[in-house]
Amino acid sequence: MIKTFLTISMFCVALALIASCSSSSGVRSSSPQKPHHTKDGFKNLYVQDSEKNFFDFLKVRFFGETEWADHRLYADDVPFQKVELSKLKMPARDGQVTWLGHSSFLIQMAGLNILTDPIFSERASPIPFAGPKRYKAHAMDYAELPHIDIVLISHNHYDHLDSPSLQMLAQRATQTSSKSNIPTQFYVPLGLKTFLEDLDIPGKQISEMDWWNVLKGPKASEAYQVIALPSQHWSARGTNDRRETLWASYAVKAAGKTIYFAGDTGYNDVQFKQIGQYLQSVDLALIPIGGYLPRDFMRLYHVNPEEALRIHQDIGSKFSIGMHWGTFPMTAEAPMEPPLKLNEQRRSLDISENAFITIAIGETYLLN
Repeated sequence: MIKTFLTISMFCVALALIASCSSSSGVRSSSPQKPHHTKDGFKNLYVQDSEKNFFDFLKVRFFGETEWADHRLYADDVPFQKVELSKLKMPARDGQVTWLGHSSFLIQMAGLNILTDPIFSERASPIPFAGPKRYKAHAMDYAELPHIDIVLISHNHYDHLDSPSLQMLAQRATQTSSKSNIPTQFYVPLGLKTFLEDLDIPGKQISEMDWWNVLKGPKASEAYQVIALPSQHWSARGTNDRRETLWASYAVKAAGKTIYFAGDTGYNDVQFKQIGQYLQSVDLALIPIGGYLPRDFMRLYHVNPEEALRIHQDIGSKFSIGMHWGTFPMTAEAPMEPPLKLNEQRRSLDISENAFITIAIGETYLLN
């Protein structure tokens, strides 16, 4: 019985890890004008995509040279506080951002409430009783969230697209919408609209986007634009749907400000510079800094802190916050290693300590 449970647990971990480093309907298309499209799905443009599988993960996990940290032993080191709900109800005039853990942020600016890659579940897993379990408590009761105007989904891995969370948000949207609130709008990469519709989210609230697509918000909303942009990652919900749906980063423009959400990504020195040239200026960037060890296994699809800083520079970000760390035990580095490495590399690259920071889970950071 114990052996069976461990096997299931490791399989769930492998699904999440292999999917994020290496059952929804896909979009299979090939376009000479869109080189990331292929007849079998999608591809990255500046790396040779990996075909690592479950057994490769097991080999690295149990027989590789990298020592895996005991995350729960060091979990208390990760800064944590309960969300101050009063701040969410009366956001700062110049905007604010609240980290809910992993890649989930509530951004409040220009009269908009924007949620990124929400995961409210205990585990980043296809099943509720096995797989990576969060080692930090939830920072709030998510029923206390304000009405959400925009949900950004970067890709379909379990630690970024959490079905129960999306269902809860769709139900809350119905309950909290009024004449002054538009229904929650879900922005997803190509291939994921059907997945969300299967969660009973109305199709009119879902916008499926390709890289470089620009969409304006609904007429009843505050004026904003959502721009889907490249990232270097891939997609999978199971073992046979690799890269059938697209992955993306996003920019949101509103009230003269630009916010960039990197999603999950590896680094190349072409696409982020293209993004920087396109956006011209980024006021706030949310960039992953964790999930990078063992390096030879994770390198293509997960940046380390030094590469996160390169993204910060390439896109011309005025101010960045690190994410994708301190929440789930998914990779080998210790929970606090990413922010410590970020501090070291920031100094070596001569980047101001105030230009790229980390905040506590549950903290609301005021933008000005």
